[in-house]
Amino acid sequence: MASGEHYFTADPAVAHERHEVVFTVDDHEFRLATASGVFSWRGLDPGTAALLHHAPRPGPGTTGTLLDLGCGYGPIARTLAHAAPRATIYAVDVNQRALELTRENTAGTNVVAVTPDEVPPTVRFAQIWSNPPIRIGKPELHALLLRWLPRLADDGVAWLVVARNLGADSLQRWLGEQGFPAERHANHKGFRIFAVRKNTATVVPPSR
Repeated sequence: MASGEHYFTADPAVAHERHEVVFTVDDHEFRLATASGVFSWRGLDPGTAALLHHAPRPGPGTTGTLLDLGCGYGPIARTLAHAAPRATIYAVDVNQRALELTRENTAGTNVVAVTPDEVPPTVRFAQIWSNPPIRIGKPELHALLLRWLPRLADDGVAWLVVARNLGADSLQRWLGEQGFPAERHANHKGFRIFAVRKNTATVVPPSR
């Protein structure tokens, strides 16, 4: 990428080099188009892989609305679409190139790939799935999570994956302090997979 530019840049200036990522979840092979300028474009990120393999995917009868927060080129959204074809899945990113790739990779499915501001404010999510962008910095990360976690349904769950050496345990404590108790569901190769729920007695209101 260009100097100072990151995968969470809205319009990457880096050359558009195409690639294909192949991975398997539950014996189903996925082939997704990727390109330079998006997160982990040369291969499935190890954190995303840990999340997809160790968090319980929704069943085929799942309805309601799910969120892939920070969708990149769409590996989580595409996996959720395969697992839960009756649900509505919002795939959200600020990177326009990532959104274009997600739309390509999920064409004909139940995925809606949009920017954060394009998600209707009244939508509540039965599940949120995310490999959150830890490297944007703690204040920005906290603001991101406090924008979306309050939009969980009261009985909803957010599945987050965070590397232990990038502050997973401190993030777990912070989430609890904000009214979102985070249970460590699994550990895999240095990653923590958290199940995050709302404490409806103390939860902060959604950001406008």
